[in-house]
Amino acid sequence: MALDIVIMAAGKGTRMKSALPKVLHRLAGRSLLQHVLDAARTLEAQRIVAVTGHGAEQVEAAVAAPNLVFARQQPQLGTGHAVQQAAPLLHDEGTTLILNGDVPLIEAGTMRALVQACDGRRLALLTIVLPDPSGYGRVVRSGDPVGGTIEGIVEHKDASPAQRRIQEVYTGVMAVPTALLKRWLAALRNDNAAGEYYLTDVVALAVADQVPVVATHAHDESEVLGVNSPVQLADLERRYQRRLADTLMEAGVRLADPARLDIRGELVCGQDVEIDIDCVFEGRVEIGDGARISSHCVIRNARIDAGAVIHPFTHMDGEAAGVHVGARALVGPFARLRPGADLGEEVHIGNFVEVKNSTLARGAKANHLAYLGDATVGERVNYGAGSITANYDGANKHRTEIGENVHVGSNCVLVAPIRIGAGATIGAGSTLSKDAPAGQLTVARARAVSLAGWVRPVKQKK
Repeated sequence: MALDIVIMAAGKGTRMKSALPKVLHRLAGRSLLQHVLDAARTLEAQRIVAVTGHGAEQVEAAVAAPNLVFARQQPQLGTGHAVQQAAPLLHDEGTTLILNGDVPLIEAGTMRALVQACDGRRLALLTIVLPDPSGYGRVVRSGDPVGGTIEGIVEHKDASPAQRRIQEVYTGVMAVPTALLKRWLAALRNDNAAGEYYLTDVVALAVADQVPVVATHAHDESEVLGVNSPVQLADLERRYQRRLADTLMEAGVRLADPARLDIRGELVCGQDVEIDIDCVFEGRVEIGDGARISSHCVIRNARIDAGAVIHPFTHMDGEAAGVHVGARALVGPFARLRPGADLGEEVHIGNFVEVKNSTLARGAKANHLAYLGDATVGERVNYGAGSITANYDGANKHRTEIGENVHVGSNCVLVAPIRIGAGATIGAGSTLSKDAPAGQLTVARARAVSLAGWVRPVKQKK
């Protein structure tokens, strides 16, 4: 039996007060709509249809994928009108699951349970009981307000005072036999307070056709909360981050404060990992056993091996190439690791040191105010404060090779392409544009000159 999924993503989001379409606002590094799409794809539907409207071209470009098709809703005349635009793209038989693009935290298990409840024969609604149901459509039941037969859904603006006291609400998610859905969509009317075509009116049509209407309940409020304002987006962000933090702590990760953690991708941790406050993880980040991440670090697309210590305010951005920090390495504070930085075991990268597209072998150190770009650094190298690899000639990048046990003095410039032989010492303040032989001292700087009797200029008085 075919399963189609319709995701409504046409709204402007006026209360967001933004030029960006509402469904493209980000939560945990992904757009609201992308969250819904990612969850929907786990159901392996035959077709996913996103209904776009406001900013349609921008929305469609942002989430385009091979198994995703779009239907345009212009103008926007209500939720029923939105699904009407998708109806021609749906298979005639099977089940259609209807989701909202601004409800990002719905869980795959909840969606599966709803589809199972529908079973191609029933209208299945996802509902939840809220202490404050304001703004939501109320689920109207006959007899018992909790277990009675569902007779309809009344939108908040059309509800009577008695109906507004109902706490069971419709979340905007339903699963419907597709053939019945198409028939009911054609029968929708807009004679209501908003002059819109409500999708919720299909409940009354199902009752009239003696089609069973059933409800499944969301696990918690967070997975059915929508986003209509920056305040709601920020609230949902913290709910989501707390959910991720709890999962990490249950797996043994020590978080200094779970309320001050941001994961905007995938974070995989080994045993006895410690993470201090206000750290941000983006892309895919792997942290090995016993590693420690100090406060205020931003880490994107990186692998950090066991026992490494990342000191405060370190910034890693691996982009596509990634960043690798070896076992028991020390990085920071205020260090920057860029794409292709590959640190071996027990490497030290200190304050205000930048490493890009460079490999540092075991025990190498660059502890202060230095730059290593497009370099291969051997074991136990000591790279002095203020030294840089001049890897760019204005048109092309060139590589620097530094052998093992090399000592590079402070404030040196190594003009690539260049090779420093094993065991060499480079005198402080040298600018080298030729290879330095192994095991020797190489100095390249002007001789100091002192001028006796020289007088410093003084400011002229007016």
